[in-house]
Amino acid sequence: MKNLAIRIFIAALFIFQLFPLPARASSKPEPMLLARNDITELSLEELMDITVTSVSKKESKLSESAAAIFVITQDDIRRSGVNTIPDALRMVPGLQVAQLNSSTWAISVRGFNLRFANKLLVLLDGRTLYTPVFSGVYWHKQDTMLEDVERIEIIRGPGATLWGANAVNGIINIITKNAKDTQGGLLSGGGGKEETGFGSLRYGGELGDNLHYRAYAKGSKKDNFNWTTGENAKDDWDHVQGGFKVDWEANEDDSFTLQGDLYKNTSGDMENVTVPFSPFSVPTEVNAKDKGANILGRWKHIWSDTSDSFLQLYYDHTDSESRFLDKFGQVVRTYDVDFQHRFQADGRQEITWGLGFRYVSDNMDNSYNISYARGSRGAKTYNVFLQDEITIVPDRLKFIVGSKFEDNDYSQFEVQPSGRILWTPHERHTLWASVSRAVRTPSRADQDLASLYAAPIPANALFPGSPTALYTITGNKGFNSEDLLAYELGYRVQPMDKLSLDIAAFYNNYDNLLTFETGAPYPGDAVMSHLVIPAFPANDKMSGETYGAEVSAKWHALSWWRFQASYTRLQIQLYPRGSTDPGPKRFEGSSPDNQFSLRSSMDLPFDLELDAFLRYVDNLPEYKIDGYTEMDVRLGWSPMKDLELSLVGRNLLDASHPEFMDSTLGVPVTEVERSVYGKVTWRF
Repeated sequence: MKNLAIRIFIAALFIFQLFPLPARASSKPEPMLLARNDITELSLEELMDITVTSVSKKESKLSESAAAIFVITQDDIRRSGVNTIPDALRMVPGLQVAQLNSSTWAISVRGFNLRFANKLLVLLDGRTLYTPVFSGVYWHKQDTMLEDVERIEIIRGPGATLWGANAVNGIINIITKNAKDTQGGLLSGGGGKEETGFGSLRYGGELGDNLHYRAYAKGSKKDNFNWTTGENAKDDWDHVQGGFKVDWEANEDDSFTLQGDLYKNTSGDMENVTVPFSPFSVPTEVNAKDKGANILGRWKHIWSDTSDSFLQLYYDHTDSESRFLDKFGQVVRTYDVDFQHRFQADGRQEITWGLGFRYVSDNMDNSYNISYARGSRGAKTYNVFLQDEITIVPDRLKFIVGSKFEDNDYSQFEVQPSGRILWTPHERHTLWASVSRAVRTPSRADQDLASLYAAPIPANALFPGSPTALYTITGNKGFNSEDLLAYELGYRVQPMDKLSLDIAAFYNNYDNLLTFETGAPYPGDAVMSHLVIPAFPANDKMSGETYGAEVSAKWHALSWWRFQASYTRLQIQLYPRGSTDPGPKRFEGSSPDNQFSLRSSMDLPFDLELDAFLRYVDNLPEYKIDGYTEMDVRLGWSPMKDLELSLVGRNLLDASHPEFMDSTLGVPVTEVERSVYGKVTWRF
C-alpha cells in the first residue's frame, strides 16, 4: 500500500503540473451519485430514452436503435463495485467474460473466445483499442478512471458498416463524461483480499467561459492467483495511470476536446516456454512491463439544425516488454484521422458519410521463442463510409442502408455493407431486423511471423526413433480476411409500466475461418537433433455458423427494488474442409452454450444500498472447465452528502474456480479467487 500511495502521489503531481489550478477554478462538486436523483430514479420509459451513439454514429434513443445494444451506465458501474472494465462487462447478455489470471481476460461476443479474441472491436472515446499486431485487445493495458465513465455501449453483432474491419461479432464503445460534468475533486481508495490496494484522485475546474478540464491519477495492485494444483501462479499485477481532458464550447456551433493518458504496469505469469534447444520446454517465470501514452483531439461543428460534422485525430504509443529466458519487445505507434458529416437530404432521408486514414508502425525485438521476418513494418488503412437512414412512415418505419469501403496493406480492398429496418407499430413495441457483412482483416502476426515455438512433441511420438519435434507457427503472406454474413432479428416490448423485455436472435455464417495447416517436417538445429513441424495460418479450409438468442429483462418491482435478468443461448458449428489442423473445431467448445445472470438493486433506509449479482456460466468442454455459479454483493452507505463507503464481495460462492485457459502456455489452469474489499469515495 505504501508503494502504491507513492506512485499515485507522483502521478498526480505530474498531471497537475500540466494543469495548475487557477484561482477561479470551480469548486462545485459533480452531482453525488448516491443522491436519489441518479439513474435508479428513472422509469423504464426514461431508461429506454437513454442516448446512444454506437449504432448509427449519431445521438439516438436506445429504444430506436436497430441493433442488439446494451448500455452499462455510470450508476451500474458504481453499484457493481468493480474496479476494472472487464469485470463491469460481465453484466452484458451475449458477452463472454472469462479471466485467465490476475491481469488477463478473454472477452468475446457470440462465440470465438480466445485470450486475443479477434472478432470484437473495442473503442475508448473514439480511439480504437484493438491491436493490429496479434488481432485482439490487451485488456490489462486498457484503463481509465471508472468514476469518469459516462456509459459503455455494447453492440452484439456486426458494426463494420460504420466502424470498419474487425467489428465482426460486436463492438464495445467506452464513453467518458464531458469535463464540465466532473467539476470539483474526487478521492477514492481501498483494498482487501486479492484487490490488495487501489486509489484514484481527480480534479476538475474551469479555465474560462465554457472551457473546462479535469486531470486524474490512479493506481492499483492485485495479488497472485493460484493454479488448480494449489501452487502460486505468480501473476500479481501493478498498474498506474494518469490523464486529462479539456472541453471547450467555443460558441453555439463549435466545440473542441483535447484529452490524453499515460500508463505503466507490470504483471507476472508462469509459462512453459518452448525453445529450440534442450530441454525444449522450460517452466519460466515471465515478467511483463508495459507503458504507453495517447493524445486525442476532436472538433465538432453544427452547420444547421439538420447538419453537423466532426474531425478527430489521435496518436497512440505502446511499448511492451516480456522477459522470460530472454526479452521479447514490441513498440507500436498509431496515427489516426477521422472525419464525419451528417445532414438531412430531404424530409425523409438523413445521410451520414465519412472518411478516415490510419497508419500503424511497429518495431519488434525478437526472442528465442518468437520472432518476426521483418523487425519493423508500417501499415496504412484508408476508409470511406456512407449510410442513408430513410423514414418510410414517420415515427413508425425506417430503413437504414450503407456500406464501409476500406483499403489496407494486409488484405487490400474490403466492402462491408448492411441493411437494417426498424418498425415501431406501437410506442411500447419495437421490431428490427438486419443483414450485414463484416471482415476480420489479417494481423501482423498472421502474415509476418517468422517463428513461434508453440509446443514440443516428445521423442518417439511421431514414429519409432523420432527425435523431439517442435510445433512451430510461421506467418503466411497469402493469409486473407475472415468473412461473416450475419442475419439478426430483435424485439423490444414494455408489456407493463414496470417491466421491459429485449430479445435478439441471430444467425451468423462464416467463411475463410482461420486454421493452422501443417507442412512437412524438416531438421532443426543439427547440434540439438530436433525436427521442426511448421504450421501456417490459412483461411480456405474451414467455414462455420453460429446461432442463438439473448433475452434481457428489467423489472421495477418496487420503487426501491429493481431487478435485471438476462439469458444467452449460443450454438457453434464449424465445418473443416481437408484441414490438417489437429483442433480446427476447438471454438465449438471454447464458449459457453448457456449463460444466465440476475442483478438486484435495493435502496434501503438510512442511505444504504444493497446490490447483488448472481451469474451462471456453462461448461467449456474444449478446456475441460466445468460450469460455475457465482455471486457478487455490494453494501454501500452514504453517511453524509459527499462521502460514500462500500464493502464488496466478489465470487462469494466458491473459494476459487477456473474460467478459461490459454492452451499455448502449457501450464495448469489458473483459478479466479474469492475477494472481499472495502472502498471509500469522497467528493469535494
